[in-house]
Amino acid sequence: MSQSAAAAVFEAPFKLNVQETKLTEEQFGRFCQENPELRIELTAQGELVIMPPTGSETGRRNNRLAYRVTAWADIDGSGVVFDSSTLFTLPNGAKCSPDVSWVRRERWEALSTEQREGFAPLGPDFVAELRSPTDRLSFLQEKMQEYIANGARLGWLIDPLEKRVYVYRPGQPVEMLDDPPAVSGDPVLPGFVLQVRELW
Repeated sequence: MSQSAAAAVFEAPFKLNVQETKLTEEQFGRFCQENPELRIELTAQGELVIMPPTGSETGRRNNRLAYRVTAWADIDGSGVVFDSSTLFTLPNGAKCSPDVSWVRRERWEALSTEQREGFAPLGPDFVAELRSPTDRLSFLQEKMQEYIANGARLGWLIDPLEKRVYVYRPGQPVEMLDDPPAVSGDPVLPGFVLQVRELW
């Protein structure tokens, strides 16, 4: 089977409608713990979204992206970075885990210890999603719009397959960049510039 055929067969995500079940936070958390090999999210409409583990190349790209944002954040000091295993409870009730996210420090520190230990009830200020060969672009685009609608001030959808970056900002049309050498995080991530081509 060719790589493109395999990607078509295993195209992510897989959705289960659990609206009638009305999972509690504890039940959802337990379901995630019992299936640690999967990335699991919950939409605002009550659908479980199940994504397979990433392939090795996508994992390398994700790690590089998280490293770059973390290195900047350690110097800047104004916020906290989270990896792809972190779930947030957005204001609309969805539970989502961006590939990389950043929250302003004062917002993070305003949460209680219990809220920080759980699925933090806030939308990140910055989110990045990195498309893998099994991801439907339309699904990721919908996620990005949802992040922006729930408080994100900047979002990057990075597509190594097409060598494109989609930049999302509140109240502005999506900006599509074809094979850009770099993308700036200003003013949300002041001074941060991602050398995008190292992810291709």
